[in-house]
Amino acid sequence: MYQLEEKAYFYLLAIIPIMVVGFLLLQLWRRRMQGKFADKQLLLRLSPDRSSFKGLLKLIVVSLGIACLIVALVNPKIGTKLETVKREGVDIVFAVDVSKSMLAEDIAPSRIEKAKRLVSEIVNQLASDRIGIVAYAGQAFPLLPITTDYAAGKMFLQNMNTDMVSSQGTASAEAIKLAQSYYNDEDQTNRVLFIISDGEDHESDAAKAAELAAEEEGITIFTIGVGTSKGGLIPIKRNGVIESYKKDNQGEAVITKLNEDTLKAIAQKANGDYINGANTQQVVDFVRERLNEMDKTEFEAKQFVDYKDQFQWFLGAGLLLLFLDVFLLERKTAWIKKLNLFNEKEAV
Repeated sequence: MYQLEEKAYFYLLAIIPIMVVGFLLLQLWRRRMQGKFADKQLLLRLSPDRSSFKGLLKLIVVSLGIACLIVALVNPKIGTKLETVKREGVDIVFAVDVSKSMLAEDIAPSRIEKAKRLVSEIVNQLASDRIGIVAYAGQAFPLLPITTDYAAGKMFLQNMNTDMVSSQGTASAEAIKLAQSYYNDEDQTNRVLFIISDGEDHESDAAKAAELAAEEEGITIFTIGVGTSKGGLIPIKRNGVIESYKKDNQGEAVITKLNEDTLKAIAQKANGDYINGANTQQVVDFVRERLNEMDKTEFEAKQFVDYKDQFQWFLGAGLLLLFLDVFLLERKTAWIKKLNLFNEKEAV
């Protein structure tokens, strides 16, 4: 396990492409000026030891040195001591709808991106709860098992898209059943499932599955709706550019709408509530309030409690590379000149 202490310093890496562009412009200017001074053969005779690749080598060495120094400023840390600690919290599973209707852009930037942002913001508010993630469309897919590793949860969340489940539809009932297998602690009294969806094309047995989950497993289900009642078209994109929109069998563009009634019915059957996800802060406040009302169960979790700085390795490597650059002159090295690795022509 690792930590990055000062991530903001990564922005300094922008220096490197600026250096590369500056180097290329300098080389173009130098060749133009040399061309005005003399032809290529004469230049070779005037400066026979000038290397045509040492300039590029120096740029690479300096760039690597600067990159190492920047990483040293970020100060990566590696966990060195793993301990079992006792924590109190709630087991929370997020079931995110990844069907094609979630590509609709009636809520900015799109329903699927809004759903991912909602889950991410909710996770930011958690402290000691365990989380799991399920993706579903025509079938449910386990994305992240129950864990206290919020960083891993966000990583999996960012990679979530509408292409990860091949079969289309909205199998909410299957997602609920899959979520039930996530709650592996028999002593956990508070089990929460958040379903984030536009509510469209949900199977009729979703409400029944929610009711059984509440009765048999004690799961409370909250539903969050993304989309608008007015609806929107489902774009078909290639390389981020809209090529067309999804059409039905009659060739008419499909308009997908938020179905709040279905989502409300699912939540009602499982002793939960429904909230419209248009306002992110309202959703976060709603979730925080509901979770605070629940009793917390104590459980054991392993986590790193001791981290050691690793900046010194990158600092040393960066200084060494910059030190080596001082001795890299832009003339041919004698033994490399003999090998002629780069097929550099001798002056005649």
